[in-house]
Amino acid sequence: MAASSTINRWLRPEVYPLFAAVGVAVGICGFQLVRNICINPEVRVTKENRAAGVLDNFTEGEKYAEHALRKFVRNRAPEIMPSINGFFSDPK
Repeated sequence: MAASSTINRWLRPEVYPLFAAVGVAVGICGFQLVRNICINPEVRVTKENRAAGVLDNFTEGEKYAEHALRKFVRNRAPEIMPSINGFFSDPK
């Protein structure tokens, strides 16, 4: 009976956007966690890699920091919708 009451309280259409927002936030956190554990050069999971101590691996760190998305947006204007911004800001 208590489970039925909880389900009726939280599974209403008004709560769906809350579930979506929390789901997106958990997905982003999970993606970042997996990304850092798998490809961050400063994270060492295995015992052999941890025993190596501090490494001067500048090329690997630069490869991690300068990923494809950052290279793609580097020379672009910082606008989300450039056509709409241009329509409202450029006089004709």
